[in-house]
Amino acid sequence: MWQYMVVFLLGSIPWFEIATVIPLSILAGLNPVLVGLLAFLGNLLTVYLLVIFFDKVRQWRSAKKGQSTQNSKRRERGTAVWNKYGLPGLSLLGPLIIGSHIAIFIGILLGAKKHLALLWMTVSLAIWSVIFTILSVYGVDWFQSLRG
Repeated sequence: MWQYMVVFLLGSIPWFEIATVIPLSILAGLNPVLVGLLAFLGNLLTVYLLVIFFDKVRQWRSAKKGQSTQNSKRRERGTAVWNKYGLPGLSLLGPLIIGSHIAIFIGILLGAKKHLALLWMTVSLAIWSVIFTILSVYGVDWFQSLRG
């Protein structure tokens, strides 16, 4: 049971998120449906908290000195996706290229309404959770079939 709590907690950590948690947990032999659901809910919880406390997070980030170049590169990628595809594109591609937390933060900074950003990110995380779960299950099966 504790392994599933760890899946939830790891799913909630920015930059770790569903893309890492789901494959590793399924590879460890945990139930794929529970893993996908708990990783999704963990990731979604912190995304919602980020939006709820958006103004405080923005103040903290603007007061932070010497932000890393990695964050500015992620910001540039997020802004480029926003400019080309808008909120739907940023929400759907963001979890893969910059992380869901940074994607929704950038979207709101660039003018997205919070409720629409949450809607699109919820849909995106649900889709990616299903995709990562299915690919992980079939990937583990495929690797096991290679070993004989």
